[in-house]
Amino acid sequence: MFTVLSTVESLERLNKNTFLLKVKAPQLATAIKPGQFCNIKVSDADYPLLRRPFSVCYTDGDTVYFMFDIQGEGTRILAEKKTGDQLDILGPLGNGFNTEGDFEVAVLIGGGIGVAPFPLLIKHLEGKEILTFVGARNSEQLIKWGMRNILVATDDGSEGFNGNVIAYFQSEANKLENKKIRIFGCGPNPMLKALQKVAEKKYDCQLSIESAMACGFGICQGCPVKKSDGMGYYLVCKDGPVFNSDQIVIE
Repeated sequence: MFTVLSTVESLERLNKNTFLLKVKAPQLATAIKPGQFCNIKVSDADYPLLRRPFSVCYTDGDTVYFMFDIQGEGTRILAEKKTGDQLDILGPLGNGFNTEGDFEVAVLIGGGIGVAPFPLLIKHLEGKEILTFVGARNSEQLIKWGMRNILVATDDGSEGFNGNVIAYFQSEANKLENKKIRIFGCGPNPMLKALQKVAEKKYDCQLSIESAMACGFGICQGCPVKKSDGMGYYLVCKDGPVFNSDQIVIE
């Protein structure tokens, strides 16, 4: 973990509310693993005071990519950055996805901006068959950048499967019965809770948990998640954000 002063290379709008930020940060780019995140100071001023956590979306040479949507003042400020602006970034933080082990098919299941860490994960899954289930409320909110073998679900049926992304996976799961799969999930907590239930005692499954964070490395104790054995709490920032699905209780 270290702090770097990076330079904005570009800011691209992917849809109405989603952006792809590229920054030149060589030290970070060589150190980041899929599923890890960085804490970004979005302004030189005292407001917003706290850094904002963002999953690392992708790396290419010296460039680090962050995918985000506008949720509040911090992300609104970030969406106004220009080429050449500088950003103070702390990272890499947390524990990412485990891509080692014996599995044939990587099944990626993401909802909304939860797909953000998938492009880098896909980069590290070379040699594996990949299926990417992408869900959103409607076609305008779908995010497909950097994905591979995409299967789309929309809540309103405006594109792809008519329903949520977990239901879509369940409808297709029989096609994978004779293959050894590992599921990688990321999205809002209700989606992850549903996926956790589907995976219980049946699938090897890793979940990337979303949480509000302040410090990003375990000092503030502000991002607890219950351990499934009832023996206390993990911290999302330090012990996660990626957990095996049977390790945690999702509220």
